[in-house]
Amino acid sequence: MDETVDINGLRTRYRTAGSGAPVLVLHGWGGKLEAVEPITRALSATLTVYAPDLPGFGESAVPAAPWGAGDYAGWLLGLMDALSLRRPSIVGHSNGARVAIHLAAHHPERVDKLVLVDAAGIRAKRSLGYYRRVATAKTAKHAARHLGAPGRALQERVMARVASSDYAAAGELRPTLVRLVNEDLTPLLARIAASTLLIWGERDLDTPLCDGRTMERLIPDAGLVVFPGAGHYSYLDQPRRFARVTSHFLAPPVSVPVP
Repeated sequence: MDETVDINGLRTRYRTAGSGAPVLVLHGWGGKLEAVEPITRALSATLTVYAPDLPGFGESAVPAAPWGAGDYAGWLLGLMDALSLRRPSIVGHSNGARVAIHLAAHHPERVDKLVLVDAAGIRAKRSLGYYRRVATAKTAKHAARHLGAPGRALQERVMARVASSDYAAAGELRPTLVRLVNEDLTPLLARIAASTLLIWGERDLDTPLCDGRTMERLIPDAGLVVFPGAGHYSYLDQPRRFARVTSHFLAPPVSVPVP
């Protein structure tokens, strides 16, 4: 069932399904709550699942200024309060996991268990090619500012060649995307108190498996499960395995003693 709630002045859409202990499911960059529907459907068999559109995505309002991970975590805390979720578990994919990391590190008392799926949050190492692309983009931006229509046309051609697909599609959220990808949450990992399940696609090219191994090493109570052959959307590549592993972690079956 889809509903809306006002969180700090931002209209937020969310979906509720299932019954049992509460769990929040957070989609990645460029997604919306429908993107994590396979997770919602799998977990709702044993848990009460809340899946929101993050601000700026789906049917939730766009923030008035560029947001970082801390802003999204503050919004998430407000959503939890509005829904009377004192200490839910959180499942986050990619950028949704970035938000979950920030919240779990700063408010450990508000998180039960944590599932980070192909998580963002560790800043990528910058290659020489990256700095060349940045310099080219800045030159094109300068041309657009000072050369009128020809400069803007040049900027569009340049950005089509050097920008990432996320950046190219971000539109008004580009400043937010830039702010997020330039944050490094590595120093926060040791502050996470929640038991954490890390799920990673072996062939994830967006948030590489080495990031998962770093998180497993730095988060005090963490275990890493690698899905062979899966990519950045490991929960879509291997949905049955994902459902089995995640459900067992969040809602383990109760063993009945034999008389």
